[in-house]
Amino acid sequence: MFFDTDDLKSEDIFLNLTKTTPAQPEKRWLPAYYFEICLSDGTVIGHCDLRVGHNDKTYIGGNIGYNIEVSYRGHHYAAKACRLLLLQARKHGMDYLIVTCAPKNIASARTCEIAGGRYLMMEAVPRDNELYAEGMRQVMIYRFDLS
Repeated sequence: MFFDTDDLKSEDIFLNLTKTTPAQPEKRWLPAYYFEICLSDGTVIGHCDLRVGHNDKTYIGGNIGYNIEVSYRGHHYAAKACRLLLLQARKHGMDYLIVTCAPKNIASARTCEIAGGRYLMMEAVPRDNELYAEGMRQVMIYRFDLS
């Protein structure tokens, strides 16, 4: 079940829902929302997604993913988008979210901190995880408490 997303906006950005996907238990994928991150004038500046629920894959891959176009970086738009996604997660009764990033991705780690995440630890990526196949061997894990 997916909830309305029309309230996912702040002073300078809003999240435009582009699609939802149901869970795929055979792949250990959770239900997900996919958004464009837009400036208030409608300019698309990036993308983000929210995976609803928890399992071993979200512990390593995170509940939230985000990307901001290069020319729009440096304005904390990813952190603002993350804070909006926290609102959506609460609608699903989630009491925490996990966001992960590569150890060398200082900008993403800073985004997690600005958005209110608490660093937990560095974790090895299991060999059966898609991130391992992409060459990632470790992730930094941040927890966002929603209660």
